[in-house]
Amino acid sequence: MSLEIKEHSREDIVILSLKGRITMEESNTLREAVQQLITTGHRRMLFDLTNVDYVDSTGLGGMVICYTSLKNLDGSLKLVNPNKRNIEMLALTRLHTIFEVYTDLQDGVNSFFPDRVIKRFDILAFVKAHADE
Repeated sequence: MSLEIKEHSREDIVILSLKGRITMEESNTLREAVQQLITTGHRRMLFDLTNVDYVDSTGLGGMVICYTSLKNLDGSLKLVNPNKRNIEMLALTRLHTIFEVYTDLQDGVNSFFPDRVIKRFDILAFVKAHADE
């Protein structure tokens, strides 16, 4: 299944709604999409992972490259609504220490504005709570 990328924005934050799987080939597609946005001046992005059912190690690597590209330009990339498997992968690889993760799109958008109240996602509490499943 290929990766579908739909772009929209909210309050000048680019939201990439992703659908499908993020593996080697899809990772390249995602990196190219982010690079195109960077060349047009966008520096603040959210990946909406609501409809991403699988991310492999290459996909995670591609996401880190996107994060680093933006960070090097004083931008940022944050994640919204990863599924249980993807949350466990973030915890296992310790990438939860790199990416800010939110369960609500508006909380993700609000996180770009320091004066707004946001509800942070506690990834370790989630993993512990679901350890017996």
